[in-house]
Amino acid sequence: MSGKIPNLLFDFGGVIINIDYQRTLDAMQLLSGEGNTIGFTQAAQAELFDLLETGKLTSEQFRAGLRSGYGLQATDDQLDAAWNAMLLDVPAERLALIAELRELGHETALLSNTNHMHINVINQQLKTQYGFAHGIADALDRVFYSQEVGLRKPGEDIFRHVLREMNWKAEETLFIEDSIQHIETARRLGLHTLFLAPPLTLTEALPAAIRAFSSTAP
Repeated sequence: MSGKIPNLLFDFGGVIINIDYQRTLDAMQLLSGEGNTIGFTQAAQAELFDLLETGKLTSEQFRAGLRSGYGLQATDDQLDAAWNAMLLDVPAERLALIAELRELGHETALLSNTNHMHINVINQQLKTQYGFAHGIADALDRVFYSQEVGLRKPGEDIFRHVLREMNWKAEETLFIEDSIQHIETARRLGLHTLFLAPPLTLTEALPAAIRAFSSTAP
């Protein structure tokens, strides 16, 4: 691969799939008799959610943690619906852009803080809408889920794991992400970054970022 064509490392939520964290916060609050808000935001989250995202909790254990930790009185289906409420759509133009970039020779991978409950829902949606038998894995060369790796962003170790597994050099890789704390880690490790701060979208910002990378590469 030419040094002027970056490897592309994508975040999932807020980059490829649209996410609205507030929808889950609102839905969970409605399930609390005391109006409690769960400790989960884009910027930070409670240990319960870290444990889920690193594969240390089953669905049953996670629901039990929600009930005991936040006083939620709800059925399993109600809790699952509230937890999944943040997941919105995957725009076709984003998938088309990724496919085009792969055709141009870019190697691609996904690095996502996620959990089995969300991935099952998203990948079923992608199968139904786009015919992706293996979900988002069909759109990229490789996927790395925090729940499978046992590590999560913004820790440095999960980035090192991806670079090692992909045989990529940090300086030849462009990381696309919508959470600044993850961008900061990537920058420390020497990756190029594209911070998709709202209202920027992948299709609007990525082509220009690749051009900028190519113009500065040796």
